[in-house]
Amino acid sequence: MQKTTARLVLRPPVLDDLDSLFAIYGDPATNRFNPSGPLSSIEQAQWLLNGWIAHWKAHGYGQWVICTRESPDDIIGFGGIDARKYLDVERLNLGYRFGTQAWGKGFATELSQAALDYAFTELHVPEVFAVVRPHHQASIRVLEKVGMLRIDTLDDVPGQAASLVYRLRREDAAPGRY
Repeated sequence: MQKTTARLVLRPPVLDDLDSLFAIYGDPATNRFNPSGPLSSIEQAQWLLNGWIAHWKAHGYGQWVICTRESPDDIIGFGGIDARKYLDVERLNLGYRFGTQAWGKGFATELSQAALDYAFTELHVPEVFAVVRPHHQASIRVLEKVGMLRIDTLDDVPGQAASLVYRLRREDAAPGRY
């Protein structure tokens, strides 16, 4: 299911997106706050892409491929909502990763708002979560800008500071928004 925003085209992933996925997820700069680090092989990227495609087939939603409306064939990132385990609890999770050329342009905020809108108006879910590393100030600002509130921490990376857990409930969203 393709979706558009003011500046973005969001579409489900396909197998041909593998090289772009590896370029973004294999870049050390885009993984600065990722404790697992960048993907180190195209096989890892293929495994990730296969999982996203399977999620779409099983649920009808998932991680989108993100392009601009100006250049709909040039992938600038990946993001959206999907079912994700927070240790032993499955939650609807908002996440994204953009190539460095897309940083600082408000695309993460625009994508996040579109994903929340989709979750609340199309999927009719009561809440959406996000997990962010505690020093990732840019992503924290994005989550707060779209109305998400920090509600907890998650000790998901042994030996490191706990991740921050954010949530937006439909009832807490801006009045009339959803």
